[in-house]
Amino acid sequence: MTLYTRFAAHIDAALDALVANGTLPGGLDRRNVTVEPPRDASHGDLATNAAMVLAKPAGTNPRALAEALAAELGKLDEVDSVSVAGPGFLNMRLTEAAWRDELAAIPQAGGDYGRSTRGQGVTVNIEYVSANPTGPMHMGHCRGAVVGDALATLLEFAGHKVIREYYVNDAGGQVDVLARSAHLRYREALGETIAIPEGLYPGEYLMPVGEALAAEFGDAYVDAPEGEWLVLFRTRAVAAMMAMIREDLALLGIHHDLFSSEAELQAAGKPEAAEAELRSRGLVYDGVLEAPKGETPEDWEPVELPLFRSSQFGDDQDRPIKKSNGAWTYFGADLAYHYQKAQSADQLIDIWGADHAGTVKRIVAAVEALTGGKTKFDVKLVQMVRLLRGGEPVKMSKRAGNFVTLADVVREVGKDVVRFTMLTRRADAQMDFDFAKVVEASKDNPVFYVQYAHARIASLKRRAAEAGIEDGMPDLALLDAEDLGLVKLAAQFPRIVETAAVAREPHRVAFYLYDLAAAFHAAWNVGNDRPDRRFLIAENADITRARLFLSEGIGQVIRNGLALMGVEAVSEMK
Repeated sequence: MTLYTRFAAHIDAALDALVANGTLPGGLDRRNVTVEPPRDASHGDLATNAAMVLAKPAGTNPRALAEALAAELGKLDEVDSVSVAGPGFLNMRLTEAAWRDELAAIPQAGGDYGRSTRGQGVTVNIEYVSANPTGPMHMGHCRGAVVGDALATLLEFAGHKVIREYYVNDAGGQVDVLARSAHLRYREALGETIAIPEGLYPGEYLMPVGEALAAEFGDAYVDAPEGEWLVLFRTRAVAAMMAMIREDLALLGIHHDLFSSEAELQAAGKPEAAEAELRSRGLVYDGVLEAPKGETPEDWEPVELPLFRSSQFGDDQDRPIKKSNGAWTYFGADLAYHYQKAQSADQLIDIWGADHAGTVKRIVAAVEALTGGKTKFDVKLVQMVRLLRGGEPVKMSKRAGNFVTLADVVREVGKDVVRFTMLTRRADAQMDFDFAKVVEASKDNPVFYVQYAHARIASLKRRAAEAGIEDGMPDLALLDAEDLGLVKLAAQFPRIVETAAVAREPHRVAFYLYDLAAAFHAAWNVGNDRPDRRFLIAENADITRARLFLSEGIGQVIRNGLALMGVEAVSEMK
């Protein structure tokens, strides 16, 4: 049990004591009681809002409740002092021994330091990437891929069972366009000179697909009617594109547990099943949509369609689940897909591009309707990434067909740089990815700054060994208040994991690692002016061993945090 979880338990026990002595009534909801560092470090080490949260439902004064709670917490051996601030916030200052004990706990837990059981028993399905299988991954897909994958790892670390899912959009017009584009490359492979017309996919990535089709079928389909080859070429082209997409994602260290096919979903009658379920509950009806706002197009005709009552769930209007030709709308198919996902998960999370923001309300409404509100559903919107080189927009790729491939970017700057950079801002904030800046060796580059901290720690261990200072359990009492300042920051990691998991925001881990690295670098730099503050003091093996133990604790936390981001910690900067 880490320090923050232990103190959450201490506060819970103290509240139980107040219930037992009649100060508090029993049965109060304590879920919003928190333990966190105070905003002003001068106020203490830990703060709790327990009195502020519980006073009103308990029918008591928050400051009086805080005083009673302070009296209970003040009995703990780990607590040096307790004070009440403002209307009822409670601040605690811990003993130095409490922080030394936490430092000792970090290497004992190792890679599990910060792991939580908060999500135990909860299965979460995270669907991310889900790019149309019409070409290689491009940088427009990259950010959502990294955010989704890091979120999946974070939730697993916080105790959830996670299903990583990719929805293959292999039904609809775009895959027919892919098949026609592949047919042109097939004819090209057989020696014909072709020109790619407007509306088809011009990328050279379809050349190998055409060559494979030519090798397998010869000229059998060169002059054949489209109806004879469209399904076959579509199947082969989608399979080739998905193989390419899997390879591209593997470059980022991303592997999904499940690939769900839209075509198979429809073939299995899942949209019809979802419609029947909603009709049985009066949530789908046959009706006519209102005319478009503003000037009505001349060709607009009122057509009766099956409509989902999404307006009952906060949407602007009811939405059609089928088109006038009987085909499923994108929403109708998507509704069925989410119904399928909800059968095997307690919670659903979709990672979407910000350009899909307009459809969030309707799909959230559909999931609520289909599951009776039992399945928690969250859509995370990810803003686009602008690619720059030295401040100038990056030119597009002819091979890819007017976009920059993810594979090219990863090969140039490396997986870890790409992944870390994608998490250095909130997912819903705009981002610039400048090839020059992301590899810059400076404090302004979070990727470098955090990795440099870990490399420094690794070099410290090597240098101590060269100086003849052996490893071993040191006397941690030699660590003073300045040293313990680093421990206090490192000890926040388990709390960061839990809060980031609850908020579904993996970027919080990146922000925290930057702060931890900055604190370590600052402590290191103090030694440049004050030899007594150095981590390695050759003539004082005892203090060196203690600070080496401290630095290795910081290194372990950095490794654990980077692992959540899918980034490897380096021992040397090249």
